[in-house]
Amino acid sequence: MDAFSDITTVLNRYFDTLYYCDLDKFDMVFHERAIYITADESPTLCYGMGEYRKIIAQRESPASRQEPRKDCIDGIELAGENTARARVRCAIGSRDFVDFLTLIREDGQWKIIAKVFQIIEK
Repeated sequence: MDAFSDITTVLNRYFDTLYYCDLDKFDMVFHERAIYITADESPTLCYGMGEYRKIIAQRESPASRQEPRKDCIDGIELAGENTARARVRCAIGSRDFVDFLTLIREDGQWKIIAKVFQIIEK
């Protein structure tokens, strides 16, 4: 598979992670040292993966509420063989999100190393 196909697979697992609150997929898509950041909270919200994983574990999944899926990949940009950036959108509850995801490839596997996002209230 080429890099775009591999990254698209990771991004679709990312969407599944959020929609189903699936911690197995969470561990597959996020690098253990990834960061999670938004400036839409005051003060700026910045978590490591342990903290973010707890949030996902405690969240009622959109799937359990039978919310329609609203996720899409706007673009993928490669910076080289091991670094990429993706712009994606999804919805959870009453919020839409625009996420800038930075991915790195280690040992042949693409993982998200940074999630920086904007919250858009509906």
